[in-house]
Amino acid sequence: MPLISNGPGDVTLGTDDRARAVAAVKARLRVASNGEDALIAAFAETALGLAEQFTGRVLIARDLAAILPVIGGWQRLTAVPVQRIETIEGLASDGTATALPLIDYAIDIDAQGQGWVRIGDAGGASRVRVTLTAGAVASWDAVPAALREGVTLLAAYLYAAQDVSQPPPAAITALWRPYRQMALAPAGHA
Repeated sequence: MPLISNGPGDVTLGTDDRARAVAAVKARLRVASNGEDALIAAFAETALGLAEQFTGRVLIARDLAAILPVIGGWQRLTAVPVQRIETIEGLASDGTATALPLIDYAIDIDAQGQGWVRIGDAGGASRVRVTLTAGAVASWDAVPAALREGVTLLAAYLYAAQDVSQPPPAAITALWRPYRQMALAPAGHA
């Protein structure tokens, strides 16, 4: 499995999205003051990250980097849906990155938003770094209402929970379940 930075579950909201998420959680909590905004934002990002892990999708589009081994054949990127694959760089053992020429690799994004990479020649590197953009929507407001409500509920629960032995409301996963993607077998690419 590739290593991914800023991938599913690793969410840092932009300024506008953070403000909208905080406002939604504060409305749910009926909190009017601004004194706890940073804490509420942290809970909103945590809840959004958990929603991404549950659904198996990057929700709000962002740039990511994946580290893949150099092996024969197609490799699937684990972040979906992929919007675009930007660059492929060979990584030397000392961490130095060198852009690979276009003739040395192939990329594809299939109809399901899965990103695929095939390395022909990595110039002696044993790993490559793939930079990409993935995400289902552009902003907090574009997240489907049920997913957004589940994130808001979970963030409010995390903020208000005094007794962490109590599970979060079951309604959260009920709201997220229709968006969950599961695979019965590993995906292949021809």
